[in-house]
Amino acid sequence: MKVIAKIRNGYSEKFGIPRQSGIVEEEISEIVFMPEYRDEAALRGIEGYSHLWLIWEFSEAKRDTWSPTVRPPRLGGNKRMGVFATRSPFRPNPIGLSSVKLVSTVKTRDEGVILRVAGADLLSGTPIYDIKPYLAYTDSHPEAVCGFSDAVRDISLGVEISDELIAKVPEEKRAALLKLLSEDPRPSYIDDPDRIYTFSYSDMEISFKCDGSLVTVTEIEENKK
Repeated sequence: MKVIAKIRNGYSEKFGIPRQSGIVEEEISEIVFMPEYRDEAALRGIEGYSHLWLIWEFSEAKRDTWSPTVRPPRLGGNKRMGVFATRSPFRPNPIGLSSVKLVSTVKTRDEGVILRVAGADLLSGTPIYDIKPYLAYTDSHPEAVCGFSDAVRDISLGVEISDELIAKVPEEKRAALLKLLSEDPRPSYIDDPDRIYTFSYSDMEISFKCDGSLVTVTEIEENKK
């Protein structure tokens, strides 16, 4: 298996990344091909597709051993399910699969053709092994039954942020940040209305707390890491 590309976006740590692809389409990621694969011919015809599949590596979740069961966070972290019945990153092979929206292709001088995509749920720098077109006539199954995932489907939260704090966020990043917060990035098994959570996003440290269905941003600072 060879790494053909890496992704570049505002997700610099695992905490805060959307739990599934397609949830935060406001965040635009760039797929940058490795020098060996910067051949325009390899992308001929790709602009005819609206969505793509990314096959990638959970590069921050590698382990030498594996467990047949895992604790899905969306079930509170206390109930074990079979690893193959979940999308846990802790798998025998650390392979991820994501569906993203192709926004545009950009030809650059130093990095060849870059793919700009929306809705990725990958940590910035994640290795990508393959890219395939999404085919609606075979890949879409609206009648599908989603097991225990249907019972824990997320509900968007309200977001409260002062004018002073939102002014610290670049205008082109504001919609994505608000969407990230509305999807409740907290671990689902923690519910403390007084606890302050902090995550990194696009060179910023975002601090917030959550009380019931309302997320309140408490501070935004420059990421000094």
